Amino acid sequence: MRSDARPAATSATGTPKAKRVPRAQREQQMLDAAVQVFSRCGYHAASMDEIAEASDVSKPMLYLYLGSKEELFAACIRREAARLIEAVGQAAEPGLETGEQLRRGLTAFFAFVAEHRESWIVLYQQARAQGEPVVEEVAAARRQVVDAVTLLVRRAALDSVPTPRLGERPDRGEAAAVAQAIVGAADALAGWVLDTGPEPPEETARRLMSVIWIGLEPRLHGARYAADPPTPDEPTPDESAR
Repeated sequence: MRSDARPAATSATGTPKAKRVPRAQREQQMLDAAVQVFSRCGYHAASMDEIAEASDVSKPMLYLYLGSKEELFAACIRREAARLIEAVGQAAEPGLETGEQLRRGLTAFFAFVAEHRESWIVLYQQARAQGEPVVEEVAAARRQVVDAVTLLVRRAALDSVPTPRLGERPDRGEAAAVAQAIVGAADALAGWVLDTGPEPPEETARRLMSVIWIGLEPRLHGARYAADPPTPDEPTPDESAR
């Protein structure tokens, strides 16, 4: 019986030729392997030989595609940061109420950390211990996140009440400070969850929202923290020093 099937391509030695992988796909495979090795071994202990072996490529090809070890590490930082920012951005839909945007964004952030533990270790634990340009890559990614949260805080100020103190003249400096606090708290809480044991991302987001959003709403209405004045019988700092 005649068969129309073509025989598999073979090399000059008669062995089947390996299917050629597109460069973009190969680079992603190399980055996947690099993230795994960096997270397991640390930047300094990780070797290009090990990463090449995990990528199933030769070391010369690894250097050709992604450069030196430092350049490879920086490429890992850029990719993982972009993935994190995309995940948070997609969750915080613009049409939602401001608090719900923030809650969903935080949930997506904690979900990313839980699902991509190796990425988090590389992105926020190892990268900060490196020098330039790696630290700048991390700082740039963090600025994007802080800027997005800053816009949410300013929008919340405008939407809160007809004439809130922040809403009348949106204070970008104060909104940015609040955003820094939110992002810093999320970083710390993500590390705490990884250290103490997993929990649903929604629960971790609820923990943080219970602190920041409940405290933020009175601030949007003009409330400020002020230390209690001393009672009549309580000496002032100047009197205590005498």
